[in-house]
Amino acid sequence: MTWAEMQPLLQNACLDTLFMVWWSTVYTILGGLPLGILLVLTDRGGLLQNVVVNKIVGVVVNLGRSLPFIVLMVWLIPFSRFVVGTSIGPSAAVVALAIGAIPFFARLVETALREVDHGLVEAVQSMGGGTWTVIFKVLLPQALPSVIAGLTTTIIALIGYSAMAGAVGGGGLGNLAIVYGYQRSETGLMNITIVLLIVIVTLVQLAGDLAVRTLARRGGRQAAPVGLRRLFAPARTTAKPVATVPAQAEAPEAAKLS
Repeated sequence: MTWAEMQPLLQNACLDTLFMVWWSTVYTILGGLPLGILLVLTDRGGLLQNVVVNKIVGVVVNLGRSLPFIVLMVWLIPFSRFVVGTSIGPSAAVVALAIGAIPFFARLVETALREVDHGLVEAVQSMGGGTWTVIFKVLLPQALPSVIAGLTTTIIALIGYSAMAGAVGGGGLGNLAIVYGYQRSETGLMNITIVLLIVIVTLVQLAGDLAVRTLARRGGRQAAPVGLRRLFAPARTTAKPVATVPAQAEAPEAAKLS
């Protein structure tokens, strides 16, 4: 297959992949962010403590995370057909992608919110701040770098999910690799597809790391090392203060010796 023949296929596949990842990311944020906040607020000691609601939401999230995406997508074919009117193509894949990624992102949001200093929450409450004030003035601003880092991880997972969606007619680079690279043994097209996926993932990771570092600097915090840089980051050491004896205390001791 010549480059002239591959170019339109690659262009359409890239557009389909970007379409699936973009819209599934939007729906993942809309669904996963409230779920993550709800898991924190309804937990023991939370602002809206409700053990029953917390357990129910936790079970739903765990069930969503436990299913492999390829199985989830096949299982959701009737639901995708009901929502978008078709069971194949990028639009149908967005339904399964969003449902598969929402529980994953919700847990990352929950972890990020739990890292916020509880003393800040208590300070806002002592000044009369309500639940919404705590959420939008304390929890989300303080946890935003960690939430963005979790969102970056989620987007990269969605790129991988979108490639798997090609196995059941979802379109995109995954479908191109299977139909042409595997079934028709077009090795060159397969290699180009792999390179494109690597480039997309790398760009997303770099953009996410840049956003995390920028937000951390604006918040007056040092960004935690990301990826392999964490392994080579120098360990932080805390210097112990050296005890000093005041001059007034040294005078009596010198007098005794003399």
